[in-house]
Amino acid sequence: MKKEEIDKLITESLSKDEAEFYKSLDEENVFKMWSGVYTGKNGWIAIIQSVFITIFVFAAIYCGYRFFTVETVAEMLRYGAGMFIFMMFTSFLKLWLWNQIDKNSILRKIKRIEFQVAVLMEKISEK
Repeated sequence: MKKEEIDKLITESLSKDEAEFYKSLDEENVFKMWSGVYTGKNGWIAIIQSVFITIFVFAAIYCGYRFFTVETVAEMLRYGAGMFIFMMFTSFLKLWLWNQIDKNSILRKIKRIEFQVAVLMEKISEK
């Protein structure tokens, strides 16, 4: 059976409220997953992280600009190292963000499975 067929069978066997809840556990698009990181208990951390990402990106752009406009090799090395460090910080923070998105997606799938098991147990206990 395909996933759509299984979902249809499950939805048909549920009450209206249960079917709405089951539908809400379906997969989200990337933008909803991304905005979901900013909600919940750790949403404030994601907001602070986004501010730092913005600061680091602008600092890296500035260092990159200065890298090509300075005249001495020592200054080039300094600005090149600064650009590299700021881009590394940006990468690390973005990795954290994607890990949070992945974690939320996995939790959503676990809740969906828990709900399916609960419905199945209820059907079994009725028989």
